[in-house]
Amino acid sequence: MFAVIRTGGKQYKVANGDVIRVEKLEAEAGASITLDDVLMVSDGGNVQVGSPTVAGAAVVAEVVAQDRGPKIIVFKKKRRQNYRRKNGHRQDLTVLRITEIKGAA
Repeated sequence: MFAVIRTGGKQYKVANGDVIRVEKLEAEAGASITLDDVLMVSDGGNVQVGSPTVAGAAVVAEVVAQDRGPKIIVFKKKRRQNYRRKNGHRQDLTVLRITEIKGAA
């Protein structure tokens, strides 16, 4: 059984036991959260596609940790203008372990 969920403006295909890194969610490590924005649920041959979401479906996940992504260098330059700007960015992430997928009844 797997599901396609949407969180942080991105879509993720998840199954039981998967560990995913998503945009930061407000939850403590060890807490359990429910993701209700389920776009599709598949249980073998039975596929439910939402329009836009599957009513009654949810994915339960456990927060493993609050983490930060790798450093991204943002470098801007305009040639012959002596204009250079160097910036770094690290995205805040939440590490989730999928514990349960509840399909629509």
